[in-house]
Amino acid sequence: MIKITSHILDTSKGKPADDVTLVLYEGGNDQWKEITRTSTNADGRAPALTENLQELQPNIYKLRFETKDYFDKNQIATFYPYVEIVFEVSASEHYHVPLLINPFGYSTYRGS
Repeated sequence: MIKITSHILDTSKGKPADDVTLVLYEGGNDQWKEITRTSTNADGRAPALTENLQELQPNIYKLRFETKDYFDKNQIATFYPYVEIVFEVSASEHYHVPLLINPFGYSTYRGS
């Protein structure tokens, strides 16, 4: 079973980024189809991202993080209105896609 999860850490505060909208797309080659959306909880996590979906298949996926709303809510100017991470799911396993964000930079990696 394929499972996709995420969390966001605001590295400028050293704290989780809560209430950030995440949108998961499936597709690739500029043919993206939105399959779900959720928001991070108080711990910056989006554990229910793929909980209510039918079985996901190996494919190219994209996670879009709506970061501008988060920074606006905190009255912080940002260079990134959103962050998109494109990744390939090739096997039936857990894929954790974290985002480390600050107003003028971001980083990601494949977590566990």
